[in-house]
Amino acid sequence: MPDHVNHEGCASHAHCCQSAVSSVTRRDFLAGAGIAVSALAMSNVVWNTAFAAEATLTAAASRKPLVVKPVLAYEVPTRQPQTSWRSWGGIETDAQANEEVARINTELAKLKAQADFPVTFLPVALAKNPEQMTRAADYASADTILLYAAGGPQATLETAEKSGKNVIFFLRHRSGPVYLWYEIISPRYLHQHTDQLSVKKADNDDVVVDSQAEVLWRLRALCGLKNSLGTKIVAIGGASGWAQPKAPDLARAKWKLDIETVSYEQLSPILAAALADQSAMKLAADRTEKYLADPSVKLETDKQYVINAFLLEQVFRSLMAKANCSAMTINNCMGAIMPISKTTACLTLSLLNDAGFQAYCESDFVVIPSGILLCGISGKPHFLNDPTYPHDGVITLAHCTGPRRMNGKTLEPCRLVTHFESDYGASPKVEMTKGTKVTNIIPDFSAARYVGFIGEIVEAPFLPICRCQIEVAYKIPDALVAQNMPGFHWEMVYGDYMKETGYALKKIPIGWQALG
Repeated sequence: MPDHVNHEGCASHAHCCQSAVSSVTRRDFLAGAGIAVSALAMSNVVWNTAFAAEATLTAAASRKPLVVKPVLAYEVPTRQPQTSWRSWGGIETDAQANEEVARINTELAKLKAQADFPVTFLPVALAKNPEQMTRAADYASADTILLYAAGGPQATLETAEKSGKNVIFFLRHRSGPVYLWYEIISPRYLHQHTDQLSVKKADNDDVVVDSQAEVLWRLRALCGLKNSLGTKIVAIGGASGWAQPKAPDLARAKWKLDIETVSYEQLSPILAAALADQSAMKLAADRTEKYLADPSVKLETDKQYVINAFLLEQVFRSLMAKANCSAMTINNCMGAIMPISKTTACLTLSLLNDAGFQAYCESDFVVIPSGILLCGISGKPHFLNDPTYPHDGVITLAHCTGPRRMNGKTLEPCRLVTHFESDYGASPKVEMTKGTKVTNIIPDFSAARYVGFIGEIVEAPFLPICRCQIEVAYKIPDALVAQNMPGFHWEMVYGDYMKETGYALKKIPIGWQALG
């Protein structure tokens, strides 16, 4: 037996699997995941031949739209002799307020056209006081209040902030008639007549002056947050955390995740039935042939491993459909899944991510919430990876499950090889595009502080490590990166989503440190 394999047949690696499935009872799995056996909602799952028909292959759910309620807060002052009778601002009549609503509607239409995320803008509400704002028929249905603070009492701002909804305060300086709160939002509202920020659920990051682009990225962040909190996810083999058994509980508490367990005891007969289902196997074989017909895909492992990976993908789709969700993760993926699936889960997870699902290896709930957030913000697949040690302005990131549709649109070239540690099954070696700007998120074990930085893919080598691998360059000191690497696993997406990530994390709340 090779030196790198322990007595249970698991690679002695940073993400080593646990004991073989045959030695673990269903109750052991569930107890380890902190879930009562009687509460298991997936206990009646069986293989359904209906999922073998291509027309009924379940699709991933789209992101839910962020519902935004625009509110124009203003006042109509009454002229009085020989005294100050109006506050600062260019809106002091109902007619001017109606003109402002027309201006707002034009801006919102442009925002909606520019948005690369789903957003719904409700009709603009006119509010001279808090009651007029909250009495709007659709106020309760909004996720976010976009408050145009042209004037009016401080109570309107306070009521919006205390509603439990996220609030963005928009102020005009040069983009239209100047607003009163452009002058006083800092000393009167945010500081509450003190020298410190004194509002619990709002701060300077929630204030925008003139810029529609600044509104847009905040809405993108809040859309990602909405599509992260309360996410339901199927955990094959139970919920876990790399070296941190409390990670699933932290994910439930911080992110309100709904983790639904399918034990390997349950999965085994499902997979056995699927493998024996001729129509399911034919579909997997047909999908394999279509996949391999792509000239940018090179087969360098046994084709049967690939067919079995497609079959496993069909099974995982059926499990997510049963749970009414579009996210899954698999524990013990470096050992326990192989004997019952006759392949590895690596290519399977890559396929699911390319199809718009969220699929995570290792069931590591230290890092999974950060991946859910990045997917919610960007609308693109994530790359969960193992980091190495930073040096000379570069760091290697690698795993065996990289998606091909990393930009959310096109498929990148890949080689289909074996999973490295087991030299078995099918794993994609994705040739991620050099020169691509990427966001890297580093979650900590305690879900208290995330770190992030922007990098650029400069190489996609083929070292004897996890198959999907990239060299990421950065423009910050190596020591700064090395000193700010909490936790273990990282998440990465194509593009720059640093501002959105930090803004969303603040609402959890989780601390955020942007490097560079």
